[in-house]
Amino acid sequence: MKSIVKVLIACSALSASAAAPLEIQHLGTNNSLVRIDTVATYLLIPIQENAPLAQIRVLRDGLLADVVNAPLATGKVDYFVPYALQNSDGSRVLLDIRSDNSRSNVREQSDAVWSRELTVSDSFDTANTEKFRPAFHHTPLYGWMNDPNGMFFKDGVWHLCYQWNPYWSKWQNLSWGHSTSKDLMHWDHHGPVLTPDALGMVFSGSSVVDKDNTAGFGKDAVIAMFTSADASQTQSLAYSTDGGYTFTHFAGNPVLAYPRESRDPNMFWDEAQGRWVLMLASALDHEMLVFTSPHLKTWTLESSFGKGFGAQDGVWECPDLLELPVQGTDTTKWVLICNINPGGPFGGSAVQYFVGDFDGKTFVCDDAPEVTKWLDYGKDNYAAVSFSNAPDNRKVLIGWMSNWQYANEVPTMQYRSANTLPRDVSLFRHSDGSLYVASVPSPEVEALRGKPIKHGSATLGSRTYALPAENGGICEIVLTLDMRNATKADITLSNRAGEKVVMTLDPKADSFAMDRTASGITDFSEHFPAVTVAPAYNGTGIYTVRLFIDRSSIEAFAADGHFSMTNLVFPESPYTDLNVSTPAGSGKARLENLTVYPLLPSVD
Repeated sequence: MKSIVKVLIACSALSASAAAPLEIQHLGTNNSLVRIDTVATYLLIPIQENAPLAQIRVLRDGLLADVVNAPLATGKVDYFVPYALQNSDGSRVLLDIRSDNSRSNVREQSDAVWSRELTVSDSFDTANTEKFRPAFHHTPLYGWMNDPNGMFFKDGVWHLCYQWNPYWSKWQNLSWGHSTSKDLMHWDHHGPVLTPDALGMVFSGSSVVDKDNTAGFGKDAVIAMFTSADASQTQSLAYSTDGGYTFTHFAGNPVLAYPRESRDPNMFWDEAQGRWVLMLASALDHEMLVFTSPHLKTWTLESSFGKGFGAQDGVWECPDLLELPVQGTDTTKWVLICNINPGGPFGGSAVQYFVGDFDGKTFVCDDAPEVTKWLDYGKDNYAAVSFSNAPDNRKVLIGWMSNWQYANEVPTMQYRSANTLPRDVSLFRHSDGSLYVASVPSPEVEALRGKPIKHGSATLGSRTYALPAENGGICEIVLTLDMRNATKADITLSNRAGEKVVMTLDPKADSFAMDRTASGITDFSEHFPAVTVAPAYNGTGIYTVRLFIDRSSIEAFAADGHFSMTNLVFPESPYTDLNVSTPAGSGKARLENLTVYPLLPSVD
């Protein structure tokens, strides 16, 4: 399938081909000029990740057209990245390169590897060279990715934008990358859809379909609102009249300039009030601001929420306000999603949420201020927000599958970061009387399942089962454990090198835990080895767990969605064995059923 080749399999370190000569002049120890007089599609930039940042000022016919910050290779080339030259009209391109290197003479500047390896080409190679690149999670073709942005559904297509640095695989040069899918699982990559302008880099935001042309850009125009980030953070609009594939920046930007640091606008149409509602994070004040507008171009501040509520560490970011159904009833409640960094339950970034009521102006939380509820109890689900305009009134969330404690240092270079599986969310009422978010993998995930491998029931002891070898261990595992006569059960994934992930069900604490301290490569960050623990919200003693194993991640869910846990792992070789056991002295658990589905992302 085309989209799998482009995103799920073929993403990668770029290499130069069809080289053409460039004229390079080294003017000083920290400044060089590169003249490109030939017509070419790409400039291929050699990157060395630990080199000092250089500023590449791109001039076209003498006018400044772009600025790129990247660590140009000084001693070795880790990989190449492409810069679209856009000079098919024959315009002259001049690169004014300014380096932060401490060099004693011009010769050292001319000896830098980049001055020999910089080249132009009409193509670049995107073959995957990363063994940890996920098989069934969305990733960028190359470069750095963080927050999902501007997600919407239109004309049968899911649009996923994301914070993207196309010029190396750490945070910098932020634009919106753009991918589309018809099934939420197979993605086509379209390159940048929103790029920086004079107001700054393009930070996080949201998109809506303006069905009634309230903004005047046309019926069914797709309108994006995002944070323009430079000396300050302001909120800007862009609009698309071709279904979201190209955008035009609004001439009246910024449309909102709040006097304190604020970002990540998330907007939706309030049918009851007949106007737009905007949630905006007042990051340092630990508040979410509520604005309203009839046409998206001017906004009125209505209220704020957050002071003293929930987790108050770090900064508050990436809000979302959703009206969700309460399971087993015909009622709904509102859920305010609040991403925070740091301050997560196991360190670093995480997603908290608040359940309450919203009258079009003000959000009122049901819970006491000291109550904190977490959307996911792993370390690697952040910036989770929903698709707008989803069909059948579905609320589908996707998060960034990483953590700011180590996101820049994970053991990949050709790309960094993936998105979580898409998840449909609703609310359930637990026996404590409180409402919680239920999160289950979206049903589209099941289309990846291969022929199931079923194992019969058994009383534990310890039993080991082989994972599908033909697909590198990539699979979904569904198992049910009767824990009514046991105090603990361990579910262990392991490989022949002794690397392992141990997951523990504890019915007395009614909890699920995941220990990745021996999971594989962990030494890139002191914050990576961790044990994460989730309340299971079960109470029956019978647990059904779904595990999704990809090349560098494990996502665990209760079958009813009452808990979810997302953790990255980097095993040197795939996990080959699944062991289910009750430790000595823990009573007798019974494995009621176990089904392993090979996941086949390359099959329609």
